[in-house]
Order: sequence, then structure tokens, then C-alpha cells
Amino acid sequence: MQVELLAHLQFLYGEERAAEICERLERIVTRRKVGIDARGAGKTELFSQRDAILITYGDMVRADGERPLQTLHEFLSAAVGDSVNTVHLLPFFPYSSDDGFSVIDYRQVDPALGNWSDIAVLEGTYLLMFDAVVNHVSAQSDWFKRFLQGEPPYDEYFIVVDGDAGLEDVFRPRALPLLSEVETANGRKSVWTTFSADQIDLNFANPDVLLAVIDTLLFYVEKGADLIRLDAIAYIWKEMGSPCIHLPQTHRIIQLMRSVLDIAAPHVLLITETNVPHEDNVSYFGDGYNEAQMVYNFSLPPLTLHAFHKGNAETLSAWAKTLELPSQQTSFFNFLASHDGIGLTPARGLISDEEVREIAERVEALGGYVSYRSNPDGSQSPYELNISYIDALGDPDKEEPDATVARRFMAAQAIMLALRGVPGIYFHSLFGSRSWHEGVEQSGQKRRINRQKLSKGVLQAELANENSLRHLILPSYLRLLQARRSEPAFHPNGGQNIVDLDRAVFAIERVSPDGRSSILCLQNVSSEERQIRLPLGFATAEDILSGQAMRSPQLTLQPYQIFWLRQVEDGEMIDDELP
Repeated sequence: MQVELLAHLQFLYGEERAAEICERLERIVTRRKVGIDARGAGKTELFSQRDAILITYGDMVRADGERPLQTLHEFLSAAVGDSVNTVHLLPFFPYSSDDGFSVIDYRQVDPALGNWSDIAVLEGTYLLMFDAVVNHVSAQSDWFKRFLQGEPPYDEYFIVVDGDAGLEDVFRPRALPLLSEVETANGRKSVWTTFSADQIDLNFANPDVLLAVIDTLLFYVEKGADLIRLDAIAYIWKEMGSPCIHLPQTHRIIQLMRSVLDIAAPHVLLITETNVPHEDNVSYFGDGYNEAQMVYNFSLPPLTLHAFHKGNAETLSAWAKTLELPSQQTSFFNFLASHDGIGLTPARGLISDEEVREIAERVEALGGYVSYRSNPDGSQSPYELNISYIDALGDPDKEEPDATVARRFMAAQAIMLALRGVPGIYFHSLFGSRSWHEGVEQSGQKRRINRQKLSKGVLQAELANENSLRHLILPSYLRLLQARRSEPAFHPNGGQNIVDLDRAVFAIERVSPDGRSSILCLQNVSSEERQIRLPLGFATAEDILSGQAMRSPQLTLQPYQIFWLRQVEDGEMIDDELP
């Protein structure tokens, strides 16, 4: 155990200090491993086609007199069942701002949501992803309060900066001050705050901080985490005179975390959340064996939006052809929507700056908002679109029936589900939610547009209403998910081939790891009918979504239509009619 851990610590803290730090780390691992050993014993593979992750707040659905985590479990069990096998619980800890991402106490469940027993019940039905919000803590946290009092060891848990020399090149993800002034027992000080004055960055140059964080990660595993999401991880190491993003020490910390988990909990996967250009994003795979097993596929949301806005999938298809994984131990986390907005930075270099501006302007015309970040030259660039994904796909010049809105939305979701990787589905996407403008007006926060908390009774009534958008979307989504989980061709370690059939059709062939089965997924991204010629081998096929049999190499796709075609022999064909 010691050799690998020691090498990481030597890189971070130097040879003189590393041995003592390593001994402390080994004690933490040994102590925590006792409570972890029984978990994950039956897991035989890292990924499978049955993997689908639902992203949700603990109180996304509410009912009077019930703890929200209890309500969530009961609702998902009834409405979703096994169509997803994993639930990503967004931060469920006590917090002071940013809807959970300013954590006051890493070890407690927010009493407003429930308790650890509720987490355990949810774990009995689903695998769980926990958030490790470890770049920063709340200004109301016990750690920071002790810092303000000058109490050791917390007096060195945060980054104090005198003046602004050496900060010129720091990458800024938001148009907010980098430093925040606070009053301490030892006078007024400026502390590093990457995201807000309420989110105080931790000082990972202090090994005490790193050890406390690793102990927290192992605590999460004890409490049922099967995946750990490293929030805003690209920023955790600061060094004057550098951009303070993607630094070698940052990667080494993640590699250390991976080494610790490989020892104590090899069934647990790390997933990095790095909302950055694609090349930087995939660097968090490391060599394919030593860093994160999954990375968010951040370029997918804006490129998919671009395809539907243009009615043209050529740029999306060209990018998808470049998606390679460094090993069978890695996978993309494919998503279109989340609790945050739609990041635009990951699209830069893939589409022009003018096209980025066009997307932003269209979203504003659709009633959404655009958030900006500051550039080193003092200018600002569109950073994030704040709008529900279903509305972001719309046409600002048309009043469209719900049937069209639903068909277009499901075509976008089908692209995400078809790509090699593990799909992540936001709660509001699965249940067909529109933008929540009232939330923005009430809070003054643009991201609230996609974070509405719903009444269970109202949601159930809307799902039961055959004329509602929710009723149109949920059954269609569940049908896609069930088709995906039943087909080995969708295994995250299977093959993937982007097929050029028509500029408006995103066509992808998925092949099972053993090569015995394949599915051709066709999604029309345009509002026009498209006629295509099927590749050799798919002229005789079955659409696994409808059961419709195909006997011709010619196929017509209606606007936003989806076909997932499985090769079959002539003798297997039973019925040419829809069931």
C-alpha cells in the first residue's frame, strides 16, 4: 500500500514530509476499510448497459408530512422503477447558499431532507452517487469559523493572500471577485473564493486538509456511495503565477484519491466535474487506469443544442467520431441537462465564437438567461445558458404544439442515450419540466430556472393527464431506457461508429463488446422529413422501440423521428406492422 501512496505524497509535499503524512493516511484507510469491506462484494464489472443515473436534489419532489428523501424514494420506485439503477443525490448536507454547493457540514444530512436512515433506504433500491464538494466550504462551516478565530490547525485550512501580485493569470469561471475580505481574530484578511464570498476555497497545500477530505470520501463510501462526484475539482490546487486550473498537483490529488479507493473500496468510481474544453476535460482520465473512471461529457449538451438549432448534425457527428477512451476502465458520463445550466466553454474550438453567440441569443429569445465569465483582458464571454433543456431546443419564431416539443426533446435525449458511455438524466428532463421563471424572479439566481421543487400530488396528476407534456415525455423516456438496458450493444465498453447518412440525421452504430450484436440509432435533428439509404446489413432490421420490421434499404424519417434498428435475418421477421 505504502509505495504508491508515498509516491503521490512526495510529489505533492516533498520527500521530507511525505513519510509522516503517508503513515497518517494509512491509518485512515485501515480504520475506514473495516466498515467498507462488505460493500460492493457482488459487483462483477465497472459498467454495463443497465447503468443509467438519475440526477436529483433530495427534495425535488415533496409531500406534506413526509421527509423529502423518503418521498423521493417512494416516488421513484413507483414512477421509474428499474429504468434507472443509480441516483445521483445532489449535495444533501446542511448548506448556506448555492442550492447545496456551499456545504456547512460534510458529515450530516440536512434535517430538512431527512437523515442517514433515509439514505440507507434509498440505497436498498438504487446505487448512489454522492457529491464531494471539496474545493470549498461554506463561510458558515465549523472549519471556517475556527479559522476566523485563529484556532489551529484550522488557521491554515484556507488560502490567505496579501495583495494581488501573481493573480493576473488565474482563470475565472465566474464574473465575481477572486478574493473576499473577512474579519479574523488576527485582523482583516483576504481569502481565496473561486465561486462566491460564501464559498471559501480549501488550502490543499496543507496536507491536513487533504487527509481530512480523503477521510470524508471514505466516510461517504461507508454511508453507501458507489460513485463519488468531484465537484469543481479542476480548481483545487492554487499556485501564484499560474492559471490555478488543471495543475499537475490537481491531477496528482485525484490519482491519490483513486489509489486510496482502489485499496479500500475498489467498487467505487470517481467522476470528475470539469466544465472546460474537451481536451482538458478528458485529461482527467489520466492514463486510463490511474485517475477518474468517468468524466462528464461537457461538450455534448451545447453541440446537441447546436445540431437542433441548425437542423444539421454534421458538427455533432464529426466531434462524436473523436470520442475515444483510454481504457476499458473508463467511460464518458453523457448528459444534456443538470442542476446547472448548459456550459458553453466546452463548445469553444468545436464551433465558432459567432455560433456560440447565436446559441446564446436564441436562448435569450426563448426566455432563458445567459451567464458570463470574465476574460484576462477584461472582456466577458457567454459561459452558461440558464434554461430548461426542453425549452432551449425550441424555435423562438413559432408557437409549437406539445407533441412537437416532446418529439424534438426525445430525439435529443435519444442521441445522449445512444452514445457510448453512462447516461445521466436530470430529474426535470425525465419528467418533462419547462423553465421555472418564478424561481429566478424569487431568488435573483439564474440557475434556479432549472431547479424547481415539485409537489408529489401535482406531479402525479400531471403525469396522469394524457394532454400534458409530462405524460408525453415520461413513457417515451422510459421506453428508451428499457430498450437500452436490454441490448448488449449499448454496453459502455462496446464499439461505436458514427455513420454519415444525411446532414440532418445523427446516425450511430453501437456494437456489443463481444461483437455479436449491433444497433443502428437514427435521430432526425431537423423539422423536415429526411430520406436515407440504410447501411449494408440494416436493410432487414427491426426497430426495437416500436417493434416495426424493416425490409427495404430506403427509410423515411419524419421530423425529429427516432429509429433504433437491430439487424435480423429474414427468417426472424414476423410482422411488418406496429404492435
